[in-house]
Amino acid sequence: MLPDIRVRQRDYLLEISRALTEELDLDKLLSRILKYAIEMLGGHAGFIALSNTKNRWSLAVADGLPEAVQRFLDTWLGQIPQIQDPKNIEIPEINRLLQQISMGNLSAVGLPLIAQKEVIGFIYIFRNYRGMFSSNDRSLLSSFANQAAIAVRNARLYTQVNQEKQRIDAMLDSAADGILILNPDQSIERTNAAFARMYGYSQDELQCMDHSQVIQWSKPPKGITLEKAEAGGWPLSPQAHLYVEGDLQRPNGQPPLPVGITYAPMITGDGILINSIATIRDITRFRQADELKSEFVSVVSHELKTPVALIKGYVSTLRRDDVQWDRDVMDNSLQVIEEEADRLTGLIENLLEASKIQAGGVQLKRSDISLVKLANRLAERFQVQTDEHTISTEFPEDFPVIMADETHIEQVLSNLISNAIKYAPGGEIRISGQLLSDQIILCVTDEGPGIATGDLPHIFDRFYRASETSRKTKGAGLGLYLARAIIEAHGGRMWADPKTDKGARVCFSLPKE
Repeated sequence: MLPDIRVRQRDYLLEISRALTEELDLDKLLSRILKYAIEMLGGHAGFIALSNTKNRWSLAVADGLPEAVQRFLDTWLGQIPQIQDPKNIEIPEINRLLQQISMGNLSAVGLPLIAQKEVIGFIYIFRNYRGMFSSNDRSLLSSFANQAAIAVRNARLYTQVNQEKQRIDAMLDSAADGILILNPDQSIERTNAAFARMYGYSQDELQCMDHSQVIQWSKPPKGITLEKAEAGGWPLSPQAHLYVEGDLQRPNGQPPLPVGITYAPMITGDGILINSIATIRDITRFRQADELKSEFVSVVSHELKTPVALIKGYVSTLRRDDVQWDRDVMDNSLQVIEEEADRLTGLIENLLEASKIQAGGVQLKRSDISLVKLANRLAERFQVQTDEHTISTEFPEDFPVIMADETHIEQVLSNLISNAIKYAPGGEIRISGQLLSDQIILCVTDEGPGIATGDLPHIFDRFYRASETSRKTKGAGLGLYLARAIIEAHGGRMWADPKTDKGARVCFSLPKE
């Protein structure tokens, strides 16, 4: 039979081996290993030090050492460079320190913790009496050191894997694009919150579905679908990444969502597919940008074509050699040419102004201006241009002078009056002012058909023109866009009242200070 000491050693090592497979907390596991080692070697105290990311040692666990000694030892260990040679693990400085602390009445033995031929730490056991540790003590301690090295390596691998998982989770959760991780059979292994929001199902609901159940198109998409690509040998085909774009059908009566999907395979070195990663991007804004660009080209082309055609027609007519034009015909023709040239100039200036706003906002030159005088002056100017309208102003007597860019404010007010003349067939156009505690409000009201409810949210967008009036009136849809940008640059805001029986009413506010 084995002696009692051997039985205890065996039981301790079995207990530690069992703990290695059950305990994931490194500190608890190292504490148990150290406690058993101290008891088996008849020691008084001990500690285990581990390497850290700064290439220094740090105290991992200690037993039997006063708190003050532990703090001092941890600080002191942090100043000693790591030693990769197991033969030098009994650091002379540590032995001298221990001798000084115990006044020579302490003996110690230390062994390295070696994992994958690398020293990752060491274990020290102390006795509070003089006497050398035997070779059997060292052999026994070596068994504990080996167990501790395994524990540290396993715990660090677990921590590394766990950190990688947390990093991947954070990346998936923070990604603005939707992500689907597919198994080789196209079942959904995982998805992120972004795609769940896009699609309208929870992440748990999506994980119970297949790719073919979720990715369904309302009409044939552009590009090769995943199913067609796999039928052609994907992902082992030369085209490793796939891209398909179309309108994704969504449940619960939601409208289709324009998306672009990129598929990327994860393949082992043996050519075995592990996962397919689908990145789903909402391309609604790209679609809108394309539509806006097309609309811009269409509107500008139309607005440029009409005056250019008129100018060319009148010039060609006046240049005919076979006709002698009288003075009235020439004057009328030149007037049309001048008006159309002014119209072209205005359009170009508006386009340049819109470009400046997109690039860096409106540049203001502020000065004291009287909005009452400005409104009266513009009312007189525009009244000459129309016989069907009566343009009036209405302001309180104490309406203040404010600091603003007069040229730009005149541009805004001129645009509102011009729109009222253009869209209202007749009646009164009233420019009114209102005084509040910290701001002033100006409104232009007409007696026309008003602004349709469906058009109201969009009338300040670039190139937007109401469908009911775009066919009857000229314009590029830039006036109100520029007007709102100017008002916002002044620190105010601009809005239009909902459609009423009294016509349209567009207002803007400006700060008094």
